[in-house]
Amino acid sequence: MTIVEDRELVDVVRLDSVSKRYGTGPNSLLALDGVSLSVRKGEFVCLLGASGCGKSTLLSLVAGLDEISGGTLDIGGQHREAPGRALVSMMFQEAALFPWLPVAANVELPMRLRGASKADRRRRASELLDLVRLGGFADKRPHELSGGMRQRVALARALAQDADVLLMDEPFGALDAMTRDILHDELERIWRERELTVLFVTHNVREAVRLGDRVILLSSRPGRVIEDFEVKHPRPRRIDSPEVSGQAAEITDRLRAEVARHAN
Repeated sequence: MTIVEDRELVDVVRLDSVSKRYGTGPNSLLALDGVSLSVRKGEFVCLLGASGCGKSTLLSLVAGLDEISGGTLDIGGQHREAPGRALVSMMFQEAALFPWLPVAANVELPMRLRGASKADRRRRASELLDLVRLGGFADKRPHELSGGMRQRVALARALAQDADVLLMDEPFGALDAMTRDILHDELERIWRERELTVLFVTHNVREAVRLGDRVILLSSRPGRVIEDFEVKHPRPRRIDSPEVSGQAAEITDRLRAEVARHAN
């Protein structure tokens, strides 16, 4: 059997005409309609769209937190027409750390749930905290950390699941611009070092162009894929660079046209 190493040829996530409807009858809500999307191994894909377009819903479906209403969803070769074993980890806008647990114990939690030994959990948590540059904070409580540091802990906890795909739902949206810029650099470094596959939801167009290999634009509700922008600018990128700003302006114009179309 030949193993294909080229990430451009290996789809880790594939949605084929996926729909999601909440409720039944005339009062039901169609959140996603016929979404087809592939994410290749090692790719960083950003999802953009107006509020309520279904970005977070799409992430929830990929995470296995909700069931699709139609179509097929394939993750790592496993179809999820029904809930099954998750092959993904998820990071939210809020760090959602357990305040009564120290940092290391928060990171260890996914490994503890898997039944890993205490020694293995401690070793792995130490490695991950070093990876996110928090090696000296293992015994701190979440309230002793800044917002950016708490998000680093949340990232370490997500990585502790050793999943094929990292899902990120506006993880830096509540942070100040400088902290967000620093975490962009850290996330890109970790993505490269760990060869992660990332599906990243954001409202920030420049953030999407700064981080993504591709930017997927969703229509207003019901969400459909209306544009797939490839980002070819060399890395590392700066969020205020002319190249990032120029493509962000192009995507913003397309997004504004979609919002205006929906409003009319």
